[in-house]
Amino acid sequence: MRGIKIGTALGIPVRLNWTFLIVLPLFAYLIGSQVGMIAETMNTALGAEIINPGALAGGLTPWALGLAAALGLFGGVLLHEFGHSIVAMRYGYEIESITLWLLGGLASFTEFPEDWKHEFWIAIAGPVVSVAVGLVCYGVFVLAPVGSNAVLFVFGYLALLNIVLAVFNMLPAFPMDGGRVLRALLARNQPHAQATQRAATIGKIFAFFMGLIGLFSFQLLLIVLAFFIYIAASGEAQQTTLKAAFEDVTVADVMTRREDLHVVTEDTSVAELMSRMFEERHTGYPVLHGDDLVGMVTLEDARSIREVERDAYQVADVMESEVVGVGPEVDAMTALQTMQENGVGRLPVVDRNDELVGLISRSDLMTAFNIIQTGGTPSVISGRRQQPEGGPGLF
Repeated sequence: MRGIKIGTALGIPVRLNWTFLIVLPLFAYLIGSQVGMIAETMNTALGAEIINPGALAGGLTPWALGLAAALGLFGGVLLHEFGHSIVAMRYGYEIESITLWLLGGLASFTEFPEDWKHEFWIAIAGPVVSVAVGLVCYGVFVLAPVGSNAVLFVFGYLALLNIVLAVFNMLPAFPMDGGRVLRALLARNQPHAQATQRAATIGKIFAFFMGLIGLFSFQLLLIVLAFFIYIAASGEAQQTTLKAAFEDVTVADVMTRREDLHVVTEDTSVAELMSRMFEERHTGYPVLHGDDLVGMVTLEDARSIREVERDAYQVADVMESEVVGVGPEVDAMTALQTMQENGVGRLPVVDRNDELVGLISRSDLMTAFNIIQTGGTPSVISGRRQQPEGGPGLF
């Protein structure tokens, strides 16, 4: 998730997503507009008139308190994510960044732990930190002098919200913390991919009911959260299934080899390129200068030239010259992740001498996945990949 970098702590970049700039003032407004009601609710819960609601109602005080409480809440969320991250780093995992966004915080790992013990302690660390923050805020609330209504309100509110945050995060709604704890426990005696599928199914059920509650109670944020949980659970389950399927499968097992590869040269006209794409059912070609790879050209590149001008333009004019490639020894899952990160549908495969030895596409990977799911092996996949890549525009 992209965002504006605001600093670094413990070697971890901290970012703000643009959605955070919307939700922070919204939270501040909602809290500020209900300061009196919140104070009375806290008094009722404590069984004593500790906070004077009337003292909080004048001038800009409610809005200042709303902003302070909202900032404190997101500060607690940030510490929650640092809880995950610090434990993960102790186990040797790299943290790309922590991002504050619409639904709270998100710690981005370079890889997810597959050791169930690692995942268990990493997942539970966040809620533990939230409870600790809640207890510290409660300590300030207890020790604050009588009559300091603003301090009592902010820290009492943050004590309550951080405990609620910890409890809510422990719901077994994968990929929330409770769902990850559930997957870790399931993975003790079953394959990681199977544990992920089961945890994701439970998470999607929770998301469905959460969405219904949000719909009937007119809680838009709950509906958005339910949607996020459902999509994230489905996505991570799919990624885990792909990773398990592609275990021990390399790019060389899946790629279309050089001798079966369709290529173009720099001086090929765009009109000829379009004609070849139609005839050969391809939407992307490596571009060669002699035997050297100098770029990649796709249907999207060719479409950037108006039809009447395509005879006048060459592939060199439209191709992408900054090409991301992979080696034949790289595992297939890494190749798929490289495509996703760079927003491309195919990658040239180059050896250690930077010579083109093949091409791998998403279509190749999905074909390989389907074969593996039906009991195929890398040797079977390699045999299948001697056929030309089919179907334009699928990926």
